[in-house]
Amino acid sequence: MDFFETIMFPFKWLVSIIMVGFHEGLSSIGLPEASGWTWTLSIIGLVLVIRAALIPVFVKQIKAQRGMQLLQPDLKKLQDKYKGKTDQLSRQAMAQEQMAMYKKHGTNPFSACLPMLIQMPFFFALFQVLSGISTARDQGKGIGAMSHDQVAQFDESSIFGAPLSATLLHNPEGNPVAVTILTIVMILAMTASQFITQKQIMAKNMSEEAMASPFMRQQKMMLYILPIVFGVGGINFPIGVLIYWTTTNLWTMAQQFFVIRRMPTPGSPAAKALAERRAAKGLPALPILGGKKADPEAEAAAAASVAEARTQRIQPQRKNRKKK
Repeated sequence: MDFFETIMFPFKWLVSIIMVGFHEGLSSIGLPEASGWTWTLSIIGLVLVIRAALIPVFVKQIKAQRGMQLLQPDLKKLQDKYKGKTDQLSRQAMAQEQMAMYKKHGTNPFSACLPMLIQMPFFFALFQVLSGISTARDQGKGIGAMSHDQVAQFDESSIFGAPLSATLLHNPEGNPVAVTILTIVMILAMTASQFITQKQIMAKNMSEEAMASPFMRQQKMMLYILPIVFGVGGINFPIGVLIYWTTTNLWTMAQQFFVIRRMPTPGSPAAKALAERRAAKGLPALPILGGKKADPEAEAAAAASVAEARTQRIQPQRKNRKKK
């Protein structure tokens, strides 16, 4: 067993245990054990368990992102301070001041990647489990917590005529047309959901300072690079892995929609929209996760317009009376 296999061994067991647990639970309520839909629901159940466990990490990520947004003016001043200084000592001093600033405010620029980094071992573990199904069946072995009978059962299961263990480039037993169509549809759904999630963050949930920061250029590049990477890599993913990644992307998209609407970044278009909605209902502005209020001028203007609309009275018009 090599070093990578040693690291992935506990994750493979955990992934397979959760899948087997959902499969046995679904089978006990009447779903067919050998059905591909039962195993598909087990994979979706795996996503729900992992993403629910990551909710505390997601909350910390949101708080760290708010901190980064509030730090943008100070970071801009720091960059102006060392502008044009390219010597080693100046760059080192700037890096030290940045790290001290991050430490003081309890944030860092890599916090947005934390949930994805935590998910990656589970993703690779699921990839190894599903891609090794056929080999384990032929060798008469199990994988992780899956027995040999369950491995053989999974290998024979399919949805729409496409085996869950098949890939676009490797399909020894399934219907080629069904595998090709389903794989392409899943790859498109996976990449589209990822692109939409990142696009709505950049369009609605970033302040003007963040949009003007140097990190924004990297974010724009990642907006297009990541979907391409996953789309190209998707041709090697088993259909079961595509189901997992598409489901987790849909979870992320819904989660981000909730956050953008209810807990937007201060100074972002979503924060202004929230302030206007609260003002229209006569509610006071709320600080977001301890941050600044979302654009006080917009809130004041929205509140004033609502107050004016409520206090204005329509003067009754006098009817023209005919003289007797």
